[in-house]
Amino acid sequence: MPDSASPVAHRHGYVVPPPSPDALIDWPADFGTRFVVMVDTEEEFDWNAPLARTGHATATIAALPEAQAWFAARAVPLTYLIDYPVVSDARAVAVLAELVGTGMAAVGAQLHPWVNPPHDEALTPVNSFVGNLPPALEAAKLDALTAAIADAFGAPPAVYRAGRYGIGPATLALLAARGYRLDSSMRARYDYAGEGGPDFRAIGNAAFRAGPDGALIALPLTTVFTGRLRAGGRTLYRWSGRIPRGRGVLARAGLLSRVALTPEEMPIADALEAVRVALGEGLRVLNFSFHSPSLVPGHTPYVRDARDLAAFYRWWDQVLALLAARGARAIASDALIAAARLAARPCLP
Repeated sequence: MPDSASPVAHRHGYVVPPPSPDALIDWPADFGTRFVVMVDTEEEFDWNAPLARTGHATATIAALPEAQAWFAARAVPLTYLIDYPVVSDARAVAVLAELVGTGMAAVGAQLHPWVNPPHDEALTPVNSFVGNLPPALEAAKLDALTAAIADAFGAPPAVYRAGRYGIGPATLALLAARGYRLDSSMRARYDYAGEGGPDFRAIGNAAFRAGPDGALIALPLTTVFTGRLRAGGRTLYRWSGRIPRGRGVLARAGLLSRVALTPEEMPIADALEAVRVALGEGLRVLNFSFHSPSLVPGHTPYVRDARDLAAFYRWWDQVLALLAARGARAIASDALIAAARLAARPCLP
């Protein structure tokens, strides 16, 4: 099967084309509607400062057991996408290993190139998207991260996310060759080309087969257009961005909003409506995400104090209640991979 999601070269980065219809995963009849929660599990850093290779801490990893217990009590497994500073910290690995041992968590990989060896590239914003690096260097960084995770946890990771969603033309083939099975680097409906990164505007929310011979499951982060004009969301959102405050005007008028399924900077009312729209449109798998440092106030712009942290958990309470009411059930990443393999036969190995 041809690669259904090979990025196309673009002068500001690259444009990721939509999958062909035959690449969309036809989930089994008894699969139902599911959702996953993936955690960008990473070091703490100043989000307003230039990127730096050193000087980072991983103290917020200590907050993961309490958070996981909260989600586990609601039957929601977590997938921790860990980067090189986390897997290089013995205390962080010990915490994560214990969480994986509960059966309610899995570990995947997240590649932040600026803190992931080998450091053979210049430290620039464009190079913070790992897919912009020469394929040999991207491969070397991926090998270093994959090997470190395998050594720390006894098995190589099967799930991947590029930091800053920075996949490139070589990424999917590199992942498939190293045994990865699920990529969650694509952020549906987002465009990072202005920063030198990928353009995902043509990517929708449905999971699809990707990479050489369809060896990978691509599961975009769910992003939903809501509002009375949502049917034309892709075109209107792009057009309104060319008008000063155009997107804000449309959102306040209830005409069009772009809502990602994350508690970070997405108001609960918007998120609930996005879930309703996604389920109403028949989306079979919803992909939620947040950053691990948000579990401790003061480490991300999204959770600055105790009030924000309380709001973070209220957001999840209401979203999970709506999902339960609509019959959507949580699923672990390994179970999702197994279901996709069954659905995709004989294209997936």
